Amino acid sequence: MTDRDMAREAAKKRVQELKGYYRHIIIFVIVNGTLVLLKTGVLNSLLPETFPKESYYYDWINANILIWAVILLVHTLIVLRHKFTFFKKWEERQIQKYMDEDGEKVDKYK
Repeated sequence: MTDRDMAREAAKKRVQELKGYYRHIIIFVIVNGTLVLLKTGVLNSLLPETFPKESYYYDWINANILIWAVILLVHTLIVLRHKFTFFKKWEERQIQKYMDEDGEKVDKYK
């Protein structure tokens, strides 16, 4: 496999990752938007008479949105991991710092 083929495969994988992420956002907005509309009573006219309409019945919706938002945040961090180079640069700086310190200790005893 050539370098070009490997780069193409990596790019293809990245595009699939982004498509999955955007799909996750769309589903989050649709599902949780519908749940909020249900909780606020906007959709009451569309519901059957036997469907519970008391506000306490929908208290779980806030927890659902919060948990799902945390999951979406984690998904965001995973997908955008290439954008967060701060940690990698920090790690490289720390390694260099300790290598320099060790080099000074070795030179000190020569």
